Amino acid sequence: MASSSANLWVLLGLGLAGIIFMTRKLKKVVKEDFGAFIEKFQLHPPPQPAPPKAPHPLTGLSFAVSDLFDIDGFVTGFGNLDWARTHEAASCTASVVSALIEGGAMCVGKTVVDEMAYSIIGENKYYGAPTNPAAHARIPGGSSSGAAVAVAANLVDFSLGVDTVGGVRVPAAFCGVIGFRPSHGAVSHMGIIPVSTSLDTVGWFARDPNTLHRVGHVLLQLPFAVQRTPKHFIVADDCFQVLKISVDRVAQVVIKSVEMLFGRQVLKHENLERYLINKVPSLKAFHDKKTNGELKSSSLKLLANAARFLHWHEFKHSHGEWINTVKPILDPVISAQIHETLETENEEIEVCKSIKNEMRVALSSLLKDDGILLIPTIADPPPKVGSKEPSSEEFQNRAFSLLSIASMSGCCQVTLPLGFHDKCPVSVSLIARHGGDRFLLDTVQTMYASLVEQAEIAVKSKLPSNAFSQDQSAEIAKERGNQAFKDKQWQKAIGFYTEAIKLSCNNATYYSNRAAAYLELRSFLQAEADCTKAINLNKKNVKAYLRRGTAREMLGYYKEAIEDFRYALVLEPTNKRAAQSADRLKKLFP
Repeated sequence: MASSSANLWVLLGLGLAGIIFMTRKLKKVVKEDFGAFIEKFQLHPPPQPAPPKAPHPLTGLSFAVSDLFDIDGFVTGFGNLDWARTHEAASCTASVVSALIEGGAMCVGKTVVDEMAYSIIGENKYYGAPTNPAAHARIPGGSSSGAAVAVAANLVDFSLGVDTVGGVRVPAAFCGVIGFRPSHGAVSHMGIIPVSTSLDTVGWFARDPNTLHRVGHVLLQLPFAVQRTPKHFIVADDCFQVLKISVDRVAQVVIKSVEMLFGRQVLKHENLERYLINKVPSLKAFHDKKTNGELKSSSLKLLANAARFLHWHEFKHSHGEWINTVKPILDPVISAQIHETLETENEEIEVCKSIKNEMRVALSSLLKDDGILLIPTIADPPPKVGSKEPSSEEFQNRAFSLLSIASMSGCCQVTLPLGFHDKCPVSVSLIARHGGDRFLLDTVQTMYASLVEQAEIAVKSKLPSNAFSQDQSAEIAKERGNQAFKDKQWQKAIGFYTEAIKLSCNNATYYSNRAAAYLELRSFLQAEADCTKAINLNKKNVKAYLRRGTAREMLGYYKEAIEDFRYALVLEPTNKRAAQSADRLKKLFP
């Protein structure tokens, strides 16, 4: 009996010890700094100027830099211990870091990057994966994982990273902070290890738009200028369709905010896939070169493949000699992609460069000086730590199809957090033309509070895809109908207009637009009925009178048709179509 009692106490003791051990182990998973830093130090700004001179613009702010930026006296590790072992300490500090310090901010350390800044996952076999402060069980995203985590965990006010094909935008989205990728070439790269020279940009993270703006003014060296208001917001409908969460949870939050701030008339909808395949002919050339014309692929997927191909090629060009000399044990993905580019043909690289040039022209033409393109930052919520999902071809294709738009065009892009969905951070991205950095930063400052408010409303409502007004959904259906009409897909257009009418049955425009499609199909009775409904709803709808007049003329109701054309002229005396139609019928049937 005594022996049995003793054994019981031993078992209880072992169980208690195990619990204590596991508790300590679990606590160690989330480090005090969330695993964001690999090295800490303090680089202080210069003394404040004496009054009446203004204080430094970044006074009171602290920041960290990814392990790609040179700091005088420190080895720049590039996320790889073999690289750190075979390179000397930097003899000077990267120019952007010096500019920020001179601007009044204090640099407090270096943060973790993916190995050789080559991935968008955020893991590093040498330093471990930083813990995502917004969702501990989810990956932080990369390559600038530590920089995003440092800001999300409130360890610094802002941080620097390098965005090649998502290195700032992805971790910003996954960690729920703001991430800014400036126009290619807008910020100096002196003292920064290159990843892919034609795609690399120096980006930065912040928790609020004011800090983002202050840092941007210093890095972009922006003089004072009057703030410009966006004249049009283009919603890339097809891009939002790839989202793995409700489209309304993201797109409608932004649409509602835009409507409240700028009015519904500034909103436009676009099928970006169709636009790019028409405006970027080199995409087809790249497709044919890689597949011998045998396979079909979307323009965004082709763009993603071209971006990754260029990324691999330029990475190998910059670091291939070191890799061949040192022969480090690299991540298998890096090794496989470098091997793939060994058989690269110069012609393929030239096609990729042509795609870049054409992309910049295409988006400049679409956005002009005062337009903003709305897209999801990334299609998927942050995957769970340790899952195979981030390495899957499907995940990579969805991600890079969106990320490559700004990377290959050189445009500036900002990632904005929109709260949480299913306990994971949600974000949206705004893109402005190349060189529109100030315009984009100003737009973020104007919109941010409204976006946060609308995101909170969306979360609190806890409603499914119809969480927003039916009128908004009807407008989207109408815009899709308009696009189908432009593409001469009359029946498809009728379907979209019918959907809009079901959602909002008292809008005259929807009936009038459907009538136009019916006219193209020579369904004159349906067209007349729709126009009559539109006129009953809006007595001043000129298009409805013109379309009903056309339908009645084709049905042989000539007197009624003349009346419609004449009434259209009363509403719009300079309308040539109405005048010509009325005169023609009057001569035929006086």
